[in-house]
Amino acid sequence: MTYSRIGEVPSMASSERAGKPADPATLVDVDALLRAYYDIIPDPSDPTQRVAFGTSGHRGSSFRGAFNEHHILAITEAICRYRAAKGYDGPLFIGRDTHALSRPATRTALEVLAAHDVDVRVDSADGFTPTPAVSHAIIVANRGRAPNPATGAGKGLADGIVVTPSHNPPDDGGFKYNPPNGGPADTDVTRWIQDEANRLLEGHGRDGVAGIKRIPDERARAAATPHDFTATYVADLANVIDMDAIRTSGLRIGVDPMGGASVGYWPAIAERYGLDLTVTNDKVDPTFGFMTYDWDGKIRMDPSSPSAMAGLIALRDRFDVALGNDADADRHGVVTPGAGLLNPNHFLSAAIAYLFGGARDWGADVGVGKTLVSSSMIDRVVADLGRRLVEVPVGFKWFVDGLVDGSIGFGGEESAGASFLRRDGSVWTTDKDGIIADLLACELTARSGRDPGVAYAELTSQFGEPAYRRVDAPASPEQKAALGRLSPADVTASTLAGDPITAILTRAPGNDAPIGGLKVVTANGWFAARPSGTENVAKVYAESFRGEEHLAQLLEEAQALVASVTGGAR
Repeated sequence: MTYSRIGEVPSMASSERAGKPADPATLVDVDALLRAYYDIIPDPSDPTQRVAFGTSGHRGSSFRGAFNEHHILAITEAICRYRAAKGYDGPLFIGRDTHALSRPATRTALEVLAAHDVDVRVDSADGFTPTPAVSHAIIVANRGRAPNPATGAGKGLADGIVVTPSHNPPDDGGFKYNPPNGGPADTDVTRWIQDEANRLLEGHGRDGVAGIKRIPDERARAAATPHDFTATYVADLANVIDMDAIRTSGLRIGVDPMGGASVGYWPAIAERYGLDLTVTNDKVDPTFGFMTYDWDGKIRMDPSSPSAMAGLIALRDRFDVALGNDADADRHGVVTPGAGLLNPNHFLSAAIAYLFGGARDWGADVGVGKTLVSSSMIDRVVADLGRRLVEVPVGFKWFVDGLVDGSIGFGGEESAGASFLRRDGSVWTTDKDGIIADLLACELTARSGRDPGVAYAELTSQFGEPAYRRVDAPASPEQKAALGRLSPADVTASTLAGDPITAILTRAPGNDAPIGGLKVVTANGWFAARPSGTENVAKVYAESFRGEEHLAQLLEEAQALVASVTGGAR
């Protein structure tokens, strides 16, 4: 499967339904999905039915025995045991998105948390809560607090749970844990929770799921403390975004929450800050039947996909800037009249040039974070600004420490995820925040007089115009393991697509963490190859500053190299 420069949207083999309104006959049967959540008992001997934390928590469909009540009972119990081991006894903020499975999963989690006397904070209006609002709540609650440096104990520290599969299709559920730093849990944390949950799934009697303490839903809800996530998050936005500049500019702003958790936040933002903002679609429907199909003919709430964003793109001439979010609002989408839907890499580049080019008075030592498969346009922009580039492996968790201590001012990844510091240089959120990324597009337009599409075009005039693509190739577990073990010694060539190789990386330059694959760099392009964490595929990314023909040559040689060292087919 070959993917184009826009996020994860394919340039070949797209479904004929891509970008068209969803057919009611194809929508998920929500009642059947919810019955499956309670009725299907996962088989822990089947790898596809075990708890598996990827970069964004545990995800799956109840139809396939991958996201069922037993999973949530086991994961929540494991989180309670992890909190007890760490001494975390502060509030736990829990939020959910609009997927059908999010409500029953939240109910199950509350029953276990309440049985453990956890101080749970739930949305005061029983509404939907974006991932960044949960991260923000944790950060604010823990301000001035830190684990005991001698014991690591976290007395009084808050943490959180977000019940969301992000942009995944309607039949999926998701469940992720955010520790006291407010960001995605690191591998050591998720592995502990995952292993403990699977031990419970495998156990019998008191040693298994049947032995997990829980109390009835009504009592569990009564035990929780209401928290106004919306008001506290919205009121604080002026400390991270120049909301006055957006208001006084008179920008016409359109927003499509894509039926997700930000649906109640955008009207609140417009009202508080006096913005000329129109929510183009305020529907909330667990079938997401108002969506247009994504590239593969599935419904997917991906604001970086032209197919999924077709409805908003069609309205682009009505607004100065149009914005989108996925179901938990950790991803952003920016549409302008001239450029249409911006490639996430393009927006990241424009945002970094704006923020570090004078829009923020952050210290000279504050760096810029990017994942190693994000565009090298960012490298060129950062070098021109005289800033430090922090290039890390795939996963937003790698930006958390830098955002907390203020050494990274902006962290972004090619899949339309980003967050950045408050205007005073302190931490805002440590998880991706699609709402502030969208608002930054508005601030950039209001203060500079040109939208992010025009701003990016100016960068290409200065630094060149890159072509970027991703290719997915089938790979067995053994081939994926071989790809993950690649070393610089496996690359014997001295040139790539006609240019001398300048770097061969198996560890990220920004933090020396293993990248789980390989990146090969030249002056005019690069490729990176890594195994997927969720599918039996190898992902090959490539970028060229010499055009599409050179990009094709890069990809051809990259795939040949990967095949030669993994034993796979090209």
